[in-house]
Amino acid sequence: MNRSSNAELDLTISRIIKAPRSIIWNAWTDRASFEQWWIPAPARCKVLEMDLRPGGALVTQMSENGGDFMPHLSGCFLEIVDGERIVFTNALVGGFRPAEQPFMTAVITLRDHPAGTDYVAHVMHKSPADRKMHEEMGFFDGWGTCLEQLATLAERRA
Repeated sequence: MNRSSNAELDLTISRIIKAPRSIIWNAWTDRASFEQWWIPAPARCKVLEMDLRPGGALVTQMSENGGDFMPHLSGCFLEIVDGERIVFTNALVGGFRPAEQPFMTAVITLRDHPAGTDYVAHVMHKSPADRKMHEEMGFFDGWGTCLEQLATLAERRA
């Protein structure tokens, strides 16, 4: 999948993580590992579905303040390139079925870097209004916190 950047529609966050791609890949593809970093702490994540193939479902729930788990993300994987790239969207759900509230598509890219792994999350939106709403909802704080949690987990395992 080729991606072209559009500043009016896209948000991107990146970081060099001091761990090999294989460890970061495992943190993305192992349910138990994913649950440890996917939602900013102290909220907790539960993975209901993680079918790592094009058309496979990605469904998570979250619990804040020890409360009941509530829906968080219901999406669909579009592309899986082992150890390199994960593309998912909430515009579709498992089986490529259209979602009720499409909002974004994310392209996660892992590349070797002399200090570990160059990690990039590129998030595309259908309109400037959706991009702005995502940024105002705290994209950089939320995705940044999750990226910090992912880096901490990966670097500890390295």
